Amino acid sequence: MSTRQSASSSDAQPAFDQTGPTPNETQGKYASKAAVLSGVFWGLGQLFNRQYLKGILLMLCEALGLYYLINELPRALWGLYTLGETPAQMQKVGKLYKMVPGDHSIYLIIKGLITLLVLFIFIWMYILVVKDALAVGRLRERGETPNRFLQSLEYVKENKFAYLFLALPTAAVLFFTIMPIIFMILLAFTNYSAPEHIPPAKLVDWVGLQNFKDLLQLGTWSGTFYGVLTWTIIWAILATVTCYFGGILVALLVQQAGIRFKTMWRTIFIIPYAIPQMLSFLIMRNMFNGEFGPINQYLSYFGLGKLPWLSDPFWAKVTVLMVNMWVGIPVTMVLVIGILTTIPKDMYEAADVDGATAWHKFRSITMPMILYSTAPILIGQFAGNINNFNVIFLMTNGNPPNGEYQYAGSTDLLVTWLYKLTLDNNKFNIAAAIGIIIFIIVASLSIWSYRRTRSFREEDLIQ
Repeated sequence: MSTRQSASSSDAQPAFDQTGPTPNETQGKYASKAAVLSGVFWGLGQLFNRQYLKGILLMLCEALGLYYLINELPRALWGLYTLGETPAQMQKVGKLYKMVPGDHSIYLIIKGLITLLVLFIFIWMYILVVKDALAVGRLRERGETPNRFLQSLEYVKENKFAYLFLALPTAAVLFFTIMPIIFMILLAFTNYSAPEHIPPAKLVDWVGLQNFKDLLQLGTWSGTFYGVLTWTIIWAILATVTCYFGGILVALLVQQAGIRFKTMWRTIFIIPYAIPQMLSFLIMRNMFNGEFGPINQYLSYFGLGKLPWLSDPFWAKVTVLMVNMWVGIPVTMVLVIGILTTIPKDMYEAADVDGATAWHKFRSITMPMILYSTAPILIGQFAGNINNFNVIFLMTNGNPPNGEYQYAGSTDLLVTWLYKLTLDNNKFNIAAAIGIIIFIIVASLSIWSYRRTRSFREEDLIQ
């Protein structure tokens, strides 16, 4: 009886030594405490996890961040809310006048944006620090030893090098791309324009949607906006279609079986694209000059009258379209030639057996293959033509003048009108509103068009 009791008592004993805490006892002991400590102040959780150097560095980072935010954040929020209260003034001191500095509304917006961006980075780092303390705490709960500082650096180098390498360009994108875009969006809701609201002599105010209402409803602005917008859409469609189908036509002609010296023809047609566009446009501008341009001189030599290539609204638009074809067709030609070489010849041979004509082969084989491969690029070209600044600015500078337009000419696109409003007339608020409208138009049309392409639908099915 005693033997049986002693055996049962020995079976009840654990099979391992209980000199240390069991996994159940340590569940949540390290992770939760480390996360809470790092939530209170960066680095405390890392110190608790025995990562001393990492903890000290994180504490220094938070101290620097808090010092900056405590000193700058209240002023930044005040500046973004009020845009300043006291403009710069001239005061007489004795016999001299002295400029007394005041609030600069634009500087307040920029400084406020920078401070908010630093706050965003600070919050993001706060989350990462807490997650790091929690993850290391869970390692300790499983009985694993956390990495030391040098081991952590080695782990980052081996496994997170891509993120580390992309950190610098990401920061540059945030400060030099994202922040200027947000700055432009904010300007669209202010009255920042000459002559009444140009700092530092005058302050800028928030006006809400007033700039957009003026563009769409106010006669002095809406007439120009709708006229320029109409021409911008017409231009984008014609410039895209002519270059696209012109490039396809040239590529098909060059790739014809009976054409000799294909390399020579390809080289000749690519030369206009190889030459810098600025030079091409400036040369074309002189060639189409109505007074002394060589094109009108040749027309006169053959007994034809001179044409107002750049001085008449209609002919100016025709001219920029033709010049755009000169530099745009070679791009599509090279792309289509590459696609034509990838189409299997068996498809054409099968079509010949079925008695298909050249037109049927083009419609059923060649064009679908070209369109499938170039549809995204075609959408990109359309979006690029909406913002095609170079050809309009260098060829016509938006001229000829239009007496019914406000700060715009007959060939101005929205983007060139924006340029004139900004640099020539200091109408920054209206220009910013136009920039937002351009973005909405381009983004909406591009997304809608791309989602309807066959390549997008097939890619979606594959995923």
